[in-house]
This record gives sequence, C-alpha cells and structure tokens, in this order.
Amino acid sequence: MLPVRLVDAPSLSTIEAIVIIAQRVLTYAVPGNACDVMISLCAPVRGEREWSCAYEIVWPGEPRRGFGYGVDGAQALLLALQAIGTEIYTSNHHRSGWLYWEQPGQGYGFPVPSAIRDLLVGEDARLYG
Repeated sequence: MLPVRLVDAPSLSTIEAIVIIAQRVLTYAVPGNACDVMISLCAPVRGEREWSCAYEIVWPGEPRRGFGYGVDGAQALLLALQAIGTEIYTSNHHRSGWLYWEQPGQGYGFPVPSAIRDLLVGEDARLYG
C-alpha cells in the first residue's frame, strides 16, 4: 500500500477541481461550549502514477488536510477513510471524551488500520474491530 500524507494545502472548499463527495460533522462538546468538527472527503483523482483522495478535518482552530494514495481510486478512497479514522482516534479531542458523532461513546463511523483497532469504541468496535 502507498502511504497517506498530510499536507499544508489550500482549504478544500477553495479548490474548484476537487469534488467533495461526502461530509460528516462531529461535535466537540467541552463543558459549556460545543463546536462542529467538519470532515470532508473528496473524489479520488488519477495522477500520473497513482490515485489520490483528499480529505480535510476542520478541528477547532486547526484544519488538517491529507491524502490517501493508492494504485486505483478504490484503494485511495479506502486509505483516505482509514487516515481520517486514524487521525480522529489518535487525537487529543477523542482522548478527552468530548468528541462524538451521533451519541457520545458510539464511535465516528470511520475504519482504521488493524494496528490501532484496539482504540475503537461503540459501533466502530463492533463494525471494524
């Protein structure tokens, strides 16, 4: 498998050539304040030698962008989804216990690589564990 790379790039919403195919909003609810964590996933794009699939996670005050790379669009998409899951589950936001999708403790709906499946919670642990 080809690696996932994080980059400092323009916001995904400002790049017209990139097509956002899915978005999910998580909630980061610290005591007394809640904010959205927007996750955007773009359509895989064919390069000269590989496919890439861009994603963005807009953490509070800290947007992060990255790419999953693969030999075809399906692999690039899967690796981008796993990169999103990895970033969420290894984040301080997750460790704080204040990050959730639909219900606290039920997971976020993203797969992760096998090496960190022990971090999964709730429905994610049932589906991807």
